[in-house]
Amino acid sequence: MTRPAPTRPAPPVTTPEGGRAPEPQPAPVTTGTATLFRTTPLLLDCGQPVNDIRLRYHTYGTPRPEATLVLHALTGTSAVHDWWPDFLGPGRPLDPQEQYVVCANVLGGCAGSTGPADLPRVNGGDPPLTLRDLARAGRALLEHLGVQRVRVIGASMGGMLAYAWLLECPDLVDRAVIIGAPARHSPWAVGLNTAQRGAIRAAPGGEGLKVARMIAMLSYRSPESLDATQAGQRVPGVPAITSYLHYQGEKLHARFCERTYCTLTQAMDAFQPTDAELRCIQAPVLAVGIRSDQLYPAAEVQGHARRLPQGTYWELDSPHGHDAFLMDAQDLPGQVRAFLNA
Repeated sequence: MTRPAPTRPAPPVTTPEGGRAPEPQPAPVTTGTATLFRTTPLLLDCGQPVNDIRLRYHTYGTPRPEATLVLHALTGTSAVHDWWPDFLGPGRPLDPQEQYVVCANVLGGCAGSTGPADLPRVNGGDPPLTLRDLARAGRALLEHLGVQRVRVIGASMGGMLAYAWLLECPDLVDRAVIIGAPARHSPWAVGLNTAQRGAIRAAPGGEGLKVARMIAMLSYRSPESLDATQAGQRVPGVPAITSYLHYQGEKLHARFCERTYCTLTQAMDAFQPTDAELRCIQAPVLAVGIRSDQLYPAAEVQGHARRLPQGTYWELDSPHGHDAFLMDAQDLPGQVRAFLNA
């Protein structure tokens, strides 16, 4: 997942008489770290009980019992305003004037939450986390914040995690938006993650993480997108795509943890709900495919949506591959806002 360029300011709002309306006041933004499971442990799916789990979170808007829960992608954080400005703000799908918006850095993350290094080791290695573990930890955070019902929106890993929430917390989720994500990983997606973890283990200490990011970036974009944006040379003798991939690797190395990368990609690969489980999901779900997505082909996203009793499919017609939900959203915010407010 790459971060988008800042969006242009919205045009001024006018009154019916043609005058300029007052600018909306910024909604409250809160960031904090909650320590959960202090007395009763969280029992991970691997059988390991853990106490004192920290989850770093951001909230936007006024606290209330109903919230919109944002689930971030693999290398994302809880700071939605940093990476999804097309979706957060007045008149957008995540409008803090109308909603209480919550996003937490996941269990196993490296942006303030309890990460692999903070968890008890199992058989000499990091404990294998599952997406269901992440959902149960997130539920405890919502209870801590006084939230009783949620609408869920997630893209990429966050979309797969939304499926875990739908399965693990059906009493809590009113509806969900799943963008650019399947219900389970295909051999293609597992293979890509296996290659990335192999690079990290072959060159620990940072160089492997850089290579893993390069592999991932090729799956996040499409040939059409790279032809349009990375043709030619930026430095004499160096193809633009080469310098682009090295830049992306260096940037991730500066802010991310290789153990988190391995832990979360393993959790994604292991999440394999059956068709029977998908048919048991009763909440309305909007599943969004991306026409040029190489990582999670649109047909795959649509096929899983068809197994949902109340699944709706919509496709983003962008040439920019998997990352189009960040860099070329087009009509996606409007589609999402209409579904969330239905």
